[in-house]
Amino acid sequence: MNVAAAAQQGRRALLEALRDSIATSIDDGVPARELASLSRRLMEITRELDEVVAEEEGDDIGEAASTPDDPWPAP
Repeated sequence: MNVAAAAQQGRRALLEALRDSIATSIDDGVPARELASLSRRLMEITRELDEVVAEEEGDDIGEAASTPDDPWPAP
């Protein structure tokens, strides 16, 4: 999916399209002067996408943290 179409689908689709576009650009070879900034942006998008996915699909750590403890028997 191209970036313009993904933008119409929502934040997750947009982040995925941007991630894929930047990764493809890096794989295809970009000038050395652009590689660092594209790599940095790719990592930022990946973090943002991880957050969106965790919000949408749940997060094992978040679920565990919100699970109440079992009562502890008094001695």
